Amino acid sequence: MVKIRLKRIGAKKSPSYRIVAMEEKVKRDGRVIDEIGHYHPKTKQPTFVNLSKIDDWVKKGAQLTTTVNRLVESYRKGGEKNETTR
Repeated sequence: MVKIRLKRIGAKKSPSYRIVAMEEKVKRDGRVIDEIGHYHPKTKQPTFVNLSKIDDWVKKGAQLTTTVNRLVESYRKGGEKNETTR
């Protein structure tokens, strides 16, 4: 099954994530099928999510993880100006 989830990139104590579509059984930093967006939790940079790709993958049967689902919902509310902070 394909899941849309986070893939960690970035340095130690400075996390940055990519929102990716990958097989459920692949490790967190494993092979990616498609890159959909990015998320920077520490900085005030806006999160970018390609909503058309998300919708296409969901139509094909992919499932969003709870964290990605939360990010996508907040991005839909705020659009490109959305800044995600903790």
